[in-house]
Amino acid sequence: MKSIALSCRWTFFATLLALFAETAAADADLLIRNARIVDGTGSPWFIGDVAVENGRISDLGYNLDVNADEVIDADRRVLAPGFIDVHTHVEASDSRPGLEGNPRADNFLLDGVTTIITGNCGGSEIDLEIWADRLESLGINVATFIGHNSIRREVVGLDDRAPTGDEMAQMKALVGKAMRDGAVGFSTGLLYVPGTYADTAEVVELAGVAAGYGGVYATHIREQGAKLNESITEAVTIGIEAGMPVQISHLKVKGRTRWGSIDNTLDLIESFREQGVDVVVDVYPYERASTNLGVNLPRWAVAGTATDIADRIEDPETHGEIVGEMKDMLEDGGYPDYSFATVARFRPNPSYNGLTISEINRLRERPAEVDSEIETILDMMVEGGEAGVSQGASMVYHYMSIDDVDTILRYPNAAVASDGGVPEFGVGKPHPRSYGTNARVFADYVRERNVLTLEDAVRRMTSLPARTFSFHERGIIRPGFVADLVLFDPDAVTDTATFADPHSYSKGFDVVIVNGVVAVSGGEPTDARAGEFVRGTGAR
Repeated sequence: MKSIALSCRWTFFATLLALFAETAAADADLLIRNARIVDGTGSPWFIGDVAVENGRISDLGYNLDVNADEVIDADRRVLAPGFIDVHTHVEASDSRPGLEGNPRADNFLLDGVTTIITGNCGGSEIDLEIWADRLESLGINVATFIGHNSIRREVVGLDDRAPTGDEMAQMKALVGKAMRDGAVGFSTGLLYVPGTYADTAEVVELAGVAAGYGGVYATHIREQGAKLNESITEAVTIGIEAGMPVQISHLKVKGRTRWGSIDNTLDLIESFREQGVDVVVDVYPYERASTNLGVNLPRWAVAGTATDIADRIEDPETHGEIVGEMKDMLEDGGYPDYSFATVARFRPNPSYNGLTISEINRLRERPAEVDSEIETILDMMVEGGEAGVSQGASMVYHYMSIDDVDTILRYPNAAVASDGGVPEFGVGKPHPRSYGTNARVFADYVRERNVLTLEDAVRRMTSLPARTFSFHERGIIRPGFVADLVLFDPDAVTDTATFADPHSYSKGFDVVIVNGVVAVSGGEPTDARAGEFVRGTGAR
């Protein structure tokens, strides 16, 4: 009898323990164990577990007592918030399918990116409500600016003139609608047509509309060479007068004659911050930039349509003026020729892709001299325009020095950004930044050269951009925050994309989680499409 009673007691006790365990343990969709957690704040890493439920981080701690549908053993790999790329260009165009053509965005996912911000440099979709509806089955989260160049082109056209009162009212109405539809701010590309024809007052008036909805002002400033500091001062002035934070896009010192002067620029930016101006910058970790062929011509020469540009090039008088100013621009940058300029994509003749202007000039059997290279550029502008590319071609330029890039990356208020898009895989020779930006930071700037610590590199990809754009529940590993996460071995992450072979995905970001759903597993994309359109604080 005693043994039976004892057995019953132990059975009862065991049942109570089991019931208690079931009550005490929390359910979760996903549990990541034994991770080296870099939480995004810049704080030192720590070992812990992260539980995910209903798309959010439900618990964070050590040796969590959690029942989960799926368990991932991190094996001491780094677990960080999903990276936020603050500067991208993913809109579809005549030359690229964009995010609509590749909504999974493998190039971003495999580089650890879970959220992108597009619509930069003044170029965006105009009706964001319609665009958001078209973005189906997204692999990543997408936020966007409303772009000044796009609305100016829509209302004023491509002419070098000020808007009328009615036109300004139309542009302001478009900005307001876009902000109510979810834009995170207002962007300008003051180097590019037609934004370059706007004065400061025009930009202030339009930016002020976005400011009323809590937007950020992001700008590709007018000049990144001789007038760099003057252009930054204009950007900050716009932010002050409009009443909004400022993001300086892809900060750089352009031109050999000015390499080494970035400290003066950063001192200027910091002086504005000391005055209470919320100004930050973004930067990509490469010495080469990418834009169009038309930037080699004076601004007045590229106004209007491709036909207008061709007419100026073919007119003997204006042709001479264009050539003269192009020589001055080349000399000002400290370049002896155009060997620093490489074609990324030239639609009329794809065999030019990957060649410098100097090499193309030789292919055209012209003398190896600047005058001939300028004529080659002007011919390509006309030929590109005839093929539907008004700015001639997509280009890659060796504008910067690695020392200057290092200095910008060390600046505490510099976010890492790609300035990339969703390339058509295998087409052309685009800048490798669309594939390898974040991996390059960890492989080169953290692991190989110790320019940044691991924790600080993660901060520049996560909490810094999240704070800038008021993504209040992203960018940090914290209970209640959205479960955008990336798991990787910092000793193995590698950018494989090069300028010679740019269409190559990053390696080493083993698991990427978007809104609580595993989008990359074992370094390969899954079929999951959990991305969403992320709306700004002014959305109605």
